[in-house]
Amino acid sequence: MDTKTLVELFGYLGSALVVISMLLTSVKKLRIVNTTGSVIFAIYALIIHSYPTALMNFCLVTINIYQLIKLSRTDRNYRLLETQGSGPVISYILDYYDKDIRHFFPEMDKGVAEECNAAYLVLIDVTPAGFLIGNRIDADTIDIKADYTLPAYRDCSVGKFLYRRLPEKGIHRLLFRVSSVDHEPYMEKMGFTRTQQGYEKNLQEAR
Repeated sequence: MDTKTLVELFGYLGSALVVISMLLTSVKKLRIVNTTGSVIFAIYALIIHSYPTALMNFCLVTINIYQLIKLSRTDRNYRLLETQGSGPVISYILDYYDKDIRHFFPEMDKGVAEECNAAYLVLIDVTPAGFLIGNRIDADTIDIKADYTLPAYRDCSVGKFLYRRLPEKGIHRLLFRVSSVDHEPYMEKMGFTRTQQGYEKNLQEAR
């Protein structure tokens, strides 16, 4: 295979990654894949002396890196709203993402949510990014029924923000006793400790 063909394939690889990134639902993954594709395509553009194309792609790389830094911050424009499981926003999310929510929390539906006495909605500006629903079983403890982040905001810092702000609402201990194998990796990543009943997290230690 000659050098010209290899260079062309390199350019096609960059283009393919940029296109694939547009199909991803996770904002963070989209930015990472798009950045990789843009770097490859910028190098390809320099090789073929297409300097305007190279400049455009380097600008895209800069923008993506800036946005990735913002996504990783827990002090971005998040808001924590105390609400009800039967509230219209959470009810709409439960309907719209029903299949995905049940993948992680098989027993969760609007009926279960309405019976819970604790619900918190995480917003980015005014856009819903996730929610936590459960039962407050004593003054500072919530037994979680669902701790869900919308697909577009996974791999961001929604969970970190939520757990950092819950103590301001008087919540210092979280229990998770729902059978959910697919959610366990997230619990372990977020510092929950496995117990005989499920998982537990002390938010005072996490602050």
